[in-house]
Amino acid sequence: MSLLRRRRRRGGQDEPGKTADPEEEEEEKPEQRRAEKKKWSCLDSCCWFIGCVCVTWWMLLFLYNLMPSSFPQYVTEAITGSPPDPPGLKLRKEGLAAKHPVVFVPGIVTAGLELWEGHQCAQGLFRKRLWGGTFGSVYKRPLCWEEHMSLDNETGLDPGGVRVRPVTGLVAADYFAPGYFVWAVLIENLAQIGYEEKTMYMASYDWRLSFQNTEVRDQSLSRIKSHIELMVSTNGGNKAVIIPHSMGVLYFLHFMKWVEAPAPMGGGGGPDWCAKHIKAVMNIGGPLLGVPKAVSGLFSAEAKDIAVARAIAPGVLDQDLFHIQTLQHLMKMTRTWDSTMSMIPKGGDTIWGDLDSSPEDDYLPSKRRQNATDEAKDGSSEPKRKRKHYGRIISFGKDIAEADSSEINRVNFRGAVKGRNVANDTCVDVWTEYQEMGFGGIKAVTEYKAYTAGDLVDLLSFVAPKMMARGSAHFSYGIADDLDDPKYLHYKYWSNPLETRLPNAPDMEIFAMYGVGIPTERAYIYTEAPWAECHIPFRIDTSASEEEEEDMCLKDGVLNVDGDETVPVLSAGFMSSKGWRGATRFNPSGMKNFVREYEHAPPANFLEGRGTQSGAHVDIMGNFALIEDIMRVAAGATGDELGGDRVYSDIFKWSQKIKLKL
Repeated sequence: MSLLRRRRRRGGQDEPGKTADPEEEEEEKPEQRRAEKKKWSCLDSCCWFIGCVCVTWWMLLFLYNLMPSSFPQYVTEAITGSPPDPPGLKLRKEGLAAKHPVVFVPGIVTAGLELWEGHQCAQGLFRKRLWGGTFGSVYKRPLCWEEHMSLDNETGLDPGGVRVRPVTGLVAADYFAPGYFVWAVLIENLAQIGYEEKTMYMASYDWRLSFQNTEVRDQSLSRIKSHIELMVSTNGGNKAVIIPHSMGVLYFLHFMKWVEAPAPMGGGGGPDWCAKHIKAVMNIGGPLLGVPKAVSGLFSAEAKDIAVARAIAPGVLDQDLFHIQTLQHLMKMTRTWDSTMSMIPKGGDTIWGDLDSSPEDDYLPSKRRQNATDEAKDGSSEPKRKRKHYGRIISFGKDIAEADSSEINRVNFRGAVKGRNVANDTCVDVWTEYQEMGFGGIKAVTEYKAYTAGDLVDLLSFVAPKMMARGSAHFSYGIADDLDDPKYLHYKYWSNPLETRLPNAPDMEIFAMYGVGIPTERAYIYTEAPWAECHIPFRIDTSASEEEEEDMCLKDGVLNVDGDETVPVLSAGFMSSKGWRGATRFNPSGMKNFVREYEHAPPANFLEGRGTQSGAHVDIMGNFALIEDIMRVAAGATGDELGGDRVYSDIFKWSQKIKLKL
């Protein structure tokens, strides 16, 4: 009977005014639920899509793990032919064996840091890596991670109740993250000719600290000294080969001055310590004269990739989305890391150029264009190109970057009244010092229009005075007039190659080893950001690019030159090509210097991973040619036996343009 009533009601045959029977409603509920289940929402589609992606990914991962380990190599060989022997196997066949102990000095961010003491939010993370490894704590508790990775904004040391310390041993920097090698390939190849942990040492340190503070807090410099002395004495007196990478090059330059300086400021090793203990220093990708990338990071928490991501998803990085995934939180944290200030460009306009000219003015991105220029010198017409003003490291507007200097009317920002930012009281959690700079200060920065290397320290001191007050106590960026001046005995000058001398060690050798052939950040075009509470007021103008030019030097607001994607050739190669070449005031003992460049060649296919011929800043650590050079020196070879200089860039030509008293 109830079924008949339901059918009549569905057909519109129910009697008017008649109320529904409760029993009938109960019977209808399951059918209504089934009808509701059939509805499909946009959220359901998204969840279904994400689920499919995850299942597919895990299935592919499962199949990959089932695949024989030799299969990728087989496919690679089928496509590109048989690969060359790894350097370790090749040199072992030649009869080379371990001789000199080797010391690895990692650079910024590539070595692991672990928690020894923390706040309540970090429970369960004792001796777990906060930096490196899987970075699990970043996405599980991002604000807690930021709190523990930040240093005290006044002292540059640990904040109260927090102790984060460097991981020790070769595992500290063999891999940055699972599958992403840093030193692992070099270590493995050295092991092929007999090296082991007693003849290899990873000089890990807390790369966030200023160099002198690594000794003050952790005695890291003393540990390096002790390990080198021990390794030399237990290896038949064979001197050590030091292999610093990236910022580690500056750190070890500081060490060489510290170890010979008298206590308490120095290590008290005496003026011949380096001559007795070091055979060679093989600098890999060393930012000896700084990097413009450090300026953009401190000024707006940006580099080329972040600026492009910001343009693709406008507003996301500027909003308080997921808290830690914002440029404000990134800037708040990284501005407490004093080590970043060690890489501000050194030497001012003398090295990096002024408003009108720079050493790399004639740089052409591609070899084909370089060849065209060479042909032009032989009589054909030289390709026309706009003049690039690389000396203007920061320009506000593309028109300023390209204008003649006589057309730029600059209003000096130094001493300008900053005013007060109305957002002060609402930005406590993301304090970046921009909250203390009002609209007057922002206007003063933009009205100066173009900043050369000689302006950068003043600019950063204007926008971040507390940060630069800490930094200026530990680092210097000038050129020494008289190295006999007693002021240069202070540790703040020890990591600047233009304000310090190399050790008196005529038999020691220095190698400048770096990649070339990759566009590398040299100068930036900025614009004023739409002002809002807590936002960073300046950003790279990604709309600024060159038009109708096959080889663009200017792309997405960044002017590029030759380098390894991070360090320009000028910074990595100038000291060994000129500043330390022969007996100079910076190299009084005349120790030999060699420039070894590695031309970048990307992997032929994805199965090659990061490749064996890469010149990129970190990937070069897997470059077979570089590894072979290091191993030959470690086995006893000299720079002359390697073949001396190997150069692909114009570093010698550019160095000669720099008028520096030697």
